[in-house]
Amino acid sequence: QVQLVESGGGLVQAGGSLRLSCAASGTISRLVIMGWYRQAPGKQRELVATITSGGITNYADSVEGRFTISKDNNKSTVYLQMNSLRPDDPAVYYCTLVRILPRGDYWGQGTQITVSS
Repeated sequence: QVQLVESGGGLVQAGGSLRLSCAASGTISRLVIMGWYRQAPGKQRELVATITSGGITNYADSVEGRFTISKDNNKSTVYLQMNSLRPDDPAVYYCTLVRILPRGDYWGQGTQITVSS
């Protein structure tokens, strides 16, 4: 089993920055993909960014150039640095971990991001 604990959400002014953290614990193999999804009220959950064990990153077009995903393998932690936050960024942000072997998909409890104009 894998547990994901997120932190760093909150309220920020438009144009500001926040950094999310997600610490993973449990049965984590070396081959994993970690990332962030978000879900705004009335909308489907959408990909924000992912990072592989090898450091390959992938971003949604809407956050490319503004958000940066990174990881600390020693701490099994993934980060999401969010800059230039916009009024369309508010959502509940969920950390996710996909373990390749044995296969498993895990989600954090979510953390709320609110952007004030």
